[in-house]
Amino acid sequence: MGYSRIIAGAMNWGVWSKNLNTNQQASLINHCLSLGVTTFDHADIYGGYTTEASFGKAFTQSEVGRDAVQFISKCGIQYPADTRENRVKHYQYDKEYIIWSVETSLKNLHTDYLDLLLLHRPSPLMHPDEIAEAIDELQTSGKILDFGVSNFTPSQTDLIDSKATVQVNQIEFSLTTIEAMFNGSLDHMMANDIIPMAWSPLGSYFKEENETTSRIKPVLTKLSEKYETGEDQLILAWLLHHPSGIHPVVGTTNEVRLKKAVEALDIELELQDWFELLVASQGHKVP
Repeated sequence: MGYSRIIAGAMNWGVWSKNLNTNQQASLINHCLSLGVTTFDHADIYGGYTTEASFGKAFTQSEVGRDAVQFISKCGIQYPADTRENRVKHYQYDKEYIIWSVETSLKNLHTDYLDLLLLHRPSPLMHPDEIAEAIDELQTSGKILDFGVSNFTPSQTDLIDSKATVQVNQIEFSLTTIEAMFNGSLDHMMANDIIPMAWSPLGSYFKEENETTSRIKPVLTKLSEKYETGEDQLILAWLLHHPSGIHPVVGTTNEVRLKKAVEALDIELELQDWFELLVASQGHKVP
């Protein structure tokens, strides 16, 4: 499970956001590797089930060796899209569908295996025995190496882990979305040797102006001067300081911002500075 500490999230690479062409994606792949970002996070649903294929084409063009990178993908969300006959958004986790989804991702990514497969979101109808059968077959055949979940609560994780070993849980966590520290999610991962990955690690700070971000702003301004670094780097440094060893999944396609994300690994926040940011996020002192 040799994932880079900073993970490149590919959701925005395709038609859902930046719509990068093949040359641009190939260049970005190489830039990531130059920074030590070797893990790429996908999901079959990204781009309406099109982004994996566009990335796979670019990966082939990049001439990067498969053993130099790690590919993560997710399955389970069935979404109304031009490529699927879905009337309503739903989840599907029968054995045949999981295997088919993985084989489709492998084809689109131009690879023989995924380093990590995640169940994208929990379904009220998921059955651990059927999921375990699919995972066992995929791991035995070498089509996936590691297995995990995404957006699962501790009890949902335990349900799946009772039949198929869960090695990763990818959750939403940031300075503006801190619930995972207090609802048992990160505690559960630490206690069970589950790797936490965090999507949207910068949270809503750069997207919204509200009471929370207004409280955080002056603290970040002060600390940016103290540490001689940017607000985005401090937000990542705050997240990286948590003892669970979180891997942020960074969604930017900007080369400069990617470099800054990696530089955040070298920032060691002082204890009281970390808590000052927590207090600003919560809006009250710790108990």
